[in-house]
Amino acid sequence: MFHRTAIPLILALMAYADVPRFPARTAAFPSTDSFPSDQRIPLFPALAAPPDDKQAPPPPAPASHAKKSATLQESSKLELIRYVSGEFAKARKPIPGGKEGVTMFADKPLDEDALNHAVVLRGAAVNTGDKAQITKLEFHERTIIIDVNGGGRPKKNWRDHIQIGMGGAPMPTGTTTTTNPNGEEQGPPGFQQGRGGTIYLQFAKNVPDLTPDELKQLLAPFLDFAKERSASVQWFDTLPPEMKKAITDRKAVVGMDREEVVAAIGKPDRKVRERDNEGNDTEDWIYGHPPEKTVFVHFTGERVTTVKQYPQ
Repeated sequence: MFHRTAIPLILALMAYADVPRFPARTAAFPSTDSFPSDQRIPLFPALAAPPDDKQAPPPPAPASHAKKSATLQESSKLELIRYVSGEFAKARKPIPGGKEGVTMFADKPLDEDALNHAVVLRGAAVNTGDKAQITKLEFHERTIIIDVNGGGRPKKNWRDHIQIGMGGAPMPTGTTTTTNPNGEEQGPPGFQQGRGGTIYLQFAKNVPDLTPDELKQLLAPFLDFAKERSASVQWFDTLPPEMKKAITDRKAVVGMDREEVVAAIGKPDRKVRERDNEGNDTEDWIYGHPPEKTVFVHFTGERVTTVKQYPQ
């Protein structure tokens, strides 16, 4: 018969047998992470970390508009000729005469000392406060040449500076002229061919793409356009309603002259001059390249007689 203490002893030994054995010496396990003493380890894993305004990356910047071209585009040249060449302004500073004119840099303040020296040396073709007209724009790689009141560079005649030769035929540049009571062309008051001034607007690199307002702003040290009515608006106001509508709609129509066609759809890609069976001088202005969309504007004399588009 077992002693009354034997049964508890046997149960204790059976429980001890189920406990896993560990050596007395602690095994060395590599540490995978270390935590600062003051950092708390969450009991449950975070399913979605709350946003931290201080550490959150800034939102992506909105897509910027397409940057303007680094060089002056042909379409922009047309706009400058249409809306700046022929414009009237009031002179803020004197413009020296002579073909050397005055040079101003688009990215630098006006050199007043150089200007005063040029005026003393060659005289003022345009004085401060005079009414002035831009009579020609000429585009080069890094320079825009602006003739004022006929410019300081001698030319053969007045018509030479309002037309440029293309394909053997003169073509209006968009410059607005005035006429006297006899119907003869004349420049602004006091105009004498080659007795005006020339501004050489220099850029550090290529001439960038400019709008008419931007070019006027660059010329602001010399010319104030604010109080003068636009010459291009004056010219547009003289046109018949049907021509105004066609130019606004950007299309060539029968009856237009060359200047109106340029104002409506720009300069042609090619020009072909011929003489018809009746001995009339004709000219075709061709826009586009077959087999793509191509527009043929046919002049008989000074006016458009047909406009055709291929394919229809």
